[in-house]
Amino acid sequence: MIKTRYHEGEQAVQKKAGEGRAGWGSPMFDDVIQPGFAHFLRRQRMLVLGAADVEDAVWASAVTGDTGFADPADRHNLMVAAVPVTGDPLEHAFETQRAVGMLAIEPPTMRRIRLNGVARRQEGSLHVRTEQVLGNCPKYLQQRVLLEDAPDSVRPTAETRGGLSPEQQHWVTEADTFFIASHSPEHGADVSHRGGEPGFVTVDGPRRLSWPDYVGNSFYMTLGNLHLNPSCGLLFLDWEQGHTLQLTGKARIDWDTQRSASLPGALRVVEFDVERVVQIRHATALRWTLAARSRFNPPLPRNRTSH
Repeated sequence: MIKTRYHEGEQAVQKKAGEGRAGWGSPMFDDVIQPGFAHFLRRQRMLVLGAADVEDAVWASAVTGDTGFADPADRHNLMVAAVPVTGDPLEHAFETQRAVGMLAIEPPTMRRIRLNGVARRQEGSLHVRTEQVLGNCPKYLQQRVLLEDAPDSVRPTAETRGGLSPEQQHWVTEADTFFIASHSPEHGADVSHRGGEPGFVTVDGPRRLSWPDYVGNSFYMTLGNLHLNPSCGLLFLDWEQGHTLQLTGKARIDWDTQRSASLPGALRVVEFDVERVVQIRHATALRWTLAARSRFNPPLPRNRTSH
């Protein structure tokens, strides 16, 4: 829930990056679901959520359903006919109203919009009241197309760990996409997308990751939240099998220009310390296949090329 439109975290990151523009970022966006956005939402089958749990750990999650499961009731309210699956860290979070970040992403068309506001569970659905609605550019979005859904008879099973297993580390190093949730008490929750060539996320052991921060829209909504509150959550999808990998921990921005210069396209590097890991097998029945990677993806250094 947004208590103030001015976001001092975004302003601080913009100033550090040499891109300071008064009011650029969160203050630019209102709470209205425009007709074009409403039409876009109604045809989606997946939404990514970001929120803090009851212990203030921040997580990113995904909910899925049939076309139309995300239905704007009016210009300020979205009804989502799905909740996080059993074992998801956010399974019970919305039993009380809390700040939520939401990303509607359409891999076949490489389009996305973000909706930030507050959400509360109503039986098997989520009621979201919007406070910020904005479209995002298609940079670093990989194109994927839906295949036939997996059978509903397969139920999700969750496993929790304190760090990444060798198999999970491999999953992360092969990823071309992940989602990052952030939260600031004064500015609410947000969830965003990060993409690149497989291998753009570096794994430095079971409890440490890093990734390049590429050129974007200079809003710095994620980094602005992290400047104020380093707690964040990451979500990696197994697009082909429907499994999810959720990490919660703390992030920090490394402004060392020599380090970022070694990574093509990077303006800076973000480091992430893992505190808890939840893997859910068969979290979703959706099955996707890769059609094309984004033409905006920077190349990897030769010693980082994924195999």
